Amino acid sequence: MLFYKGRGVVSNIEILGAISASIAAFIWIMMASIKGIPILTTHSIVGGVIGVGITYMFIEGKTYCMNLNVIGKILLSWITSPLSAMVLAISLYLLTEKIFNRYGNRCITTLALAIAALAAYSFGANDVANAIGVYISITSDTLGIPDLMAMRFLAIFSVLFIGLGGAVLGRKVVETLAYKVTRLDITTAISANADAIAVWLYTTIPYLLFGYGIPISTTYVAARAIIGAGIAKYRSLKAINIKTILFIMFAWIITLPLTSSLAIAIYFLLKYLLL
Repeated sequence: MLFYKGRGVVSNIEILGAISASIAAFIWIMMASIKGIPILTTHSIVGGVIGVGITYMFIEGKTYCMNLNVIGKILLSWITSPLSAMVLAISLYLLTEKIFNRYGNRCITTLALAIAALAAYSFGANDVANAIGVYISITSDTLGIPDLMAMRFLAIFSVLFIGLGGAVLGRKVVETLAYKVTRLDITTAISANADAIAVWLYTTIPYLLFGYGIPISTTYVAARAIIGAGIAKYRSLKAINIKTILFIMFAWIITLPLTSSLAIAIYFLLKYLLL
């Protein structure tokens, strides 16, 4: 978990800050989802938390409340994770193509179901933590040890509403990734799920090394894996919709400053209304 007390992006974030970061991420994610733009959930919540940290430091005078070391690791993962996903997608496509040519559709269908299950597991491990991390920190004791019952309750709560969000607003984003970046078939769809491997690696390996998982953007990784799959199949960039990719990348670039600014504004609004 990324946001334990003293170890997260912002040390000892309180309830008003957690709510402000969540609302900022919610507003931007909802706006983008309605338009079918696959923006970065992780970037959104991290941007909201950074906005709260900026408020603490420069306006309320709480020095040393932001952990730059953690932020640096997150930013580095945002560079390395999509590159890893592209390489894994190309490798997985070559393997899938060989399996398809030798064994046909039956084996490929089984492989597709297996890797889809891995994708759901990996994305859940990352995105559920993004949604509830700031609240887990509030329930932690002075040593940063979280309340296990609170963790379980928040995780279940998050899973239910992630499923609801996917059912209500997920279709347009799915269409963008499935059809507008490049056209996927069964082999490229499987290889694009290399994003699941990348997410799993970034969720588990940093935990073993540093004691906390790295919240990479599953959307970012998924889009780059799809690009890698398209390049592997067609051996060129001609099958990639560059216009769509540039539009998505613009949304990615503005996510962090936008959600940070929203979180700052929401924090002050809530503080004015409630205190």
